[in-house]
Amino acid sequence: MTYILAIDQGTSSSRAILFDADMRPAFSSQQEFTQHFPQSGWVEHDGEEIWASVLAVVRGVMQKASCGPADIAAIGITNQRETTLIWDRVTGVPIHNAIVWQDRRTAPFCDSLRAAGHGPEITAKTGLLIDSYFSATKVNWLLEHVPGARVQAQKGALLFGTMDSYLIWKLTEGVSHVTDATNAARTMLYDITKGCWDDEICGLLDIPQCLLPEVRDCASDFGTTGLFGGSIPILGVAGDQQAATIGQACFVPGMLKSTYGTGCFALLNTGDTLVQSQNRMLGTIAYQFDGKPTYALEGSIFIAGAVVQWLRDGLGIIQQASEVADMAASADPTQSLYLVPAFTGLGAPYWDAECRGAVFGLTRNSGPKEFAKAALQSVGYQTRDLLMAMLDDMGAVGPAVLRVDGGMTASDWTMQFLADILGAPVDRPQVLETTALGVAWLAGSRAGIYPDKAGFAKTWALEQRFEPQMPVDTRDTLYAGWKDAVRRALG
Repeated sequence: MTYILAIDQGTSSSRAILFDADMRPAFSSQQEFTQHFPQSGWVEHDGEEIWASVLAVVRGVMQKASCGPADIAAIGITNQRETTLIWDRVTGVPIHNAIVWQDRRTAPFCDSLRAAGHGPEITAKTGLLIDSYFSATKVNWLLEHVPGARVQAQKGALLFGTMDSYLIWKLTEGVSHVTDATNAARTMLYDITKGCWDDEICGLLDIPQCLLPEVRDCASDFGTTGLFGGSIPILGVAGDQQAATIGQACFVPGMLKSTYGTGCFALLNTGDTLVQSQNRMLGTIAYQFDGKPTYALEGSIFIAGAVVQWLRDGLGIIQQASEVADMAASADPTQSLYLVPAFTGLGAPYWDAECRGAVFGLTRNSGPKEFAKAALQSVGYQTRDLLMAMLDDMGAVGPAVLRVDGGMTASDWTMQFLADILGAPVDRPQVLETTALGVAWLAGSRAGIYPDKAGFAKTWALEQRFEPQMPVDTRDTLYAGWKDAVRRALG
């Protein structure tokens, strides 16, 4: 049996999945790691703990499959994007915990950059809005606040990377300091039209370019690992949301996908055109083959599946995430509870780093079931915010079909509400592991055992379509209530 190994390094856990010759997930292993919250709005990960978790899940899945390196044709890596790590070029030891994409500590610095008028130039080059979500200001913070870091960086003694770069560097034992175009595009340092690190932005943020990895196509030679008993090439890399776009076979302009993990991320393929959003959406690279980028509009929601974690770990009203949908289904239908989950600020299209979570519409009868319902509905409302903005940017008329993936999509109740509030069909594929599938296909096609792009697109299969059933007036009333709740939270 020949496998492709997909390493999915996410925000809350690391996973390894072995895909068989027919691109089906055959074996998997998963391990959670610690979330660190040193201050309000700050989120960190221990890079070495993440590396240990990746080693553990790879060894675990190989043991489950009773396979060795000779049975694995290639490795694909997908990762939480924007999360920022700097490590010693010689020892590989991180100089500080990784600063996670959710982290808001650099929001004041971002405010100063906008106030100084740098926003239009940075958006024109990177497609991104100035925000602490992206890697650039996190790199600046580390160089400014870790003793000796700036001097070491200027000497070339340190390396920066998003999690893909760090894992590749560790897997290749310090040989390869590389990334792919989709991850580079999320740093706010990369010119996505010219395809290079931008001198002016790096200078503005005082970031030495010797820190930065080499940028390659999504399907490319990223190096070879010998850590698992033999040599295995690393042939595919993409940031998690771009990997899901690939895994959903959204290769035609106008195709749209939304992934529901810790956050929610919707990507709309715009082809060769980098659309300049008028609605605070992001321009980004969906994927890059043969040196040619395909662009996308993206909307990012910081809190999706994380709101269910909050119900479990913060409020303690559930023990398992699987309980939430049944609770929501049995909630009091006469109550209109709105939860605005701005635990680390609001993402697109609001981009307010200072906004914090709020609940509106509480009554004496509001209880755990109503909170569960409001939590799941908040994901649908936020998705509608994104899609309306994207369709307006594209000048599109009428609802598009939304392809969905991620852990939350297993809930029929949540997907039906999503279709209802969007007024559009929601398609759930047979393979929900689309993020891992995307990089497995990248690596497998590069290795010559999986089909080309057109052949891969033909393998996409529908598991269930959710058609909107809610009356239009009900949908509009519910959404108007959401908009009012957001307005109050922002105020």
